[in-house]
Amino acid sequence: MLLEVKHIEKSFEKDVPVVQKTSFDVQENEIVALLGPSGCGKTTTLRIISGFERLDAGEVFLDGVLLSSRDVHLQPQKRGIGFVFQDYALFPHMTALDNVAFGLTDLPKFKRKVFAEEVLCRTGMGDHKHKSPAELSGGQQQRVALARAIAPEPKLVLLDEPFSNLDAMLRDTTRKEVRSILKKAGMSAVLVTHDQEEALSFADRIAVMNNGRIEQIGTPEEVYYKPKTKFVAQFLGRTNIFEAEVNDTDTIDTELGSLKLNCRAKGQITCSIRPEHLTITKPNGNSNGCTKGIVVAREFRGHDITYHVECNGERYIVHTDNRILFNRFDEVVVSPLEPAVVLESLN
Repeated sequence: MLLEVKHIEKSFEKDVPVVQKTSFDVQENEIVALLGPSGCGKTTTLRIISGFERLDAGEVFLDGVLLSSRDVHLQPQKRGIGFVFQDYALFPHMTALDNVAFGLTDLPKFKRKVFAEEVLCRTGMGDHKHKSPAELSGGQQQRVALARAIAPEPKLVLLDEPFSNLDAMLRDTTRKEVRSILKKAGMSAVLVTHDQEEALSFADRIAVMNNGRIEQIGTPEEVYYKPKTKFVAQFLGRTNIFEAEVNDTDTIDTELGSLKLNCRAKGQITCSIRPEHLTITKPNGNSNGCTKGIVVAREFRGHDITYHVECNGERYIVHTDNRILFNRFDEVVVSPLEPAVVLESLN
């Protein structure tokens, strides 16, 4: 593995831990996203890896070399790590070319701008090399910041909310470009974000953080379709949560009717089923044990529709394609398309 983070801890105030026994790894040519709400410890984790913060406990290794422990703290500039800040942190009085060349201290001066121009061309910014940051759009500044980070050919690139200052359309296209650049360069990266869609589309694996801990790490498909905890299920998108007492069975009784589980369970359980794993139909004589409900709200989104259905006083969310058409107050039957996922308890 390239990066190994082992049981790191950090507190800024006494008895108020920001990062708690956090562990994960990053493989060669892999992008890992640290995803979570504000204050969950993801940026602090990134700053510990970069060397901008000292840890209280644990260890950080890069390519087998110890970077951080309670007794060891290698300076950021000696770690072989590139960093892209949220505000890009470009020098306003320098051109794009000079910004990229600035960090190439290991090269002779006469080679720095030549190599910097090559890197700018790789990020699609070769034609803007003589412009200052003020003359560049947000997306262009972002690519210059990335070029500056990857120009020294670091082993790892850290990205701290790098797309948050861009508008929605530019954010989507820029992150696709940045992912492509990193993959073509064969570089590993750690992305910090609170944007679920960004993490799902950008990363090879996602570590979902909450209250300073990683609750689940896995591929985008794993954390979305097979969440381990209630927090992960709800933070990765809309979901329907059920709680029930069961006795060694793989089904539960709900207001929707009998619901199959993804595994056998016993005792008090909580389970989740995504809205797209439910569908709605007109009531008929054969409802297969499903309960009738009433459409109380609908959200048309072009390619799909979100329905809010009330069954016996409980509300459920259902995503369908745009060909399944119902109106408010229509009577419908909600049916599962996939089993519900049994969640773990952290208590």
